Amino acid sequence: MTIEHRNNVKVTGDGPVTMLLAHGFGCDQSMWRFMAPNYRERYRVVAFDLVGSGKSDLAAYDRLKYGSLHGYADDVLEIIAQYAGGPVIFVGHSVSATIGMLATIKKPELFACQVMVGPSPCYYNDGDYNGGFSQQDIEELLDTMDSNYLGWSSNLAPAIMGAAEQPRLAEELTNSFCRTDPDIAKHFARVTFQSDHRADVPKCGTPTLILQCTDDMIAPVAVGEYMHRHLPNSALRLIDNVGHCPHMSAPTASSQAIDTFLATALG
Repeated sequence: MTIEHRNNVKVTGDGPVTMLLAHGFGCDQSMWRFMAPNYRERYRVVAFDLVGSGKSDLAAYDRLKYGSLHGYADDVLEIIAQYAGGPVIFVGHSVSATIGMLATIKKPELFACQVMVGPSPCYYNDGDYNGGFSQQDIEELLDTMDSNYLGWSSNLAPAIMGAAEQPRLAEELTNSFCRTDPDIAKHFARVTFQSDHRADVPKCGTPTLILQCTDDMIAPVAVGEYMHRHLPNSALRLIDNVGHCPHMSAPTASSQAIDTFLATALG
């Protein structure tokens, strides 16, 4: 089994720097299609599907390996070793922002910078930390997935997408959730929503842009502010947008924020 087949790796564009695009839960690399063309003339753009998602090799899904986000981070490092030319800009949405952070901690020398789109190191509230959900909320969410995955997908995906004025995007995300193997999705959801990587945040010294929507039910602004306070070398940019997917619902504003950051981070 090749890495290309395992992760459905696609390479476009060319340049001395590689931009690696990593999607969020229930999605696939097609979610970057509004933004990726902006970067193909400047960078080598590498997009891929997390194992268990999109057109990845489902037979490669190992519950032990992917029982923590570190398994995905190891995959990222393997993809970089095979496909990257020069330093890497890692762009990760949602849970992939954390996956990218773990990869940069393991091999910081490979990364020029990273962009975290809607990141959250911990989704549940804990003391003074506001993750957006109570422990009970998380358990109820996961229980609903277990009992009625398709119903859960149909109800939650539009709320995650936001962008009420763009209903096709909500429909697309719903369909993406529903195409995902339910057993894999349920396992990945538990790994995602029950993880706590707050202790890892200060270990990441890679220059980082935190891209957060002003109204996001999955990763509220308080989480972006927490990340900014604890990431040693970070910038926080708020996008005036409702939802958890600004790279789809507000791609122009997202690209502008990324371009401004890259101009400084890459010199």
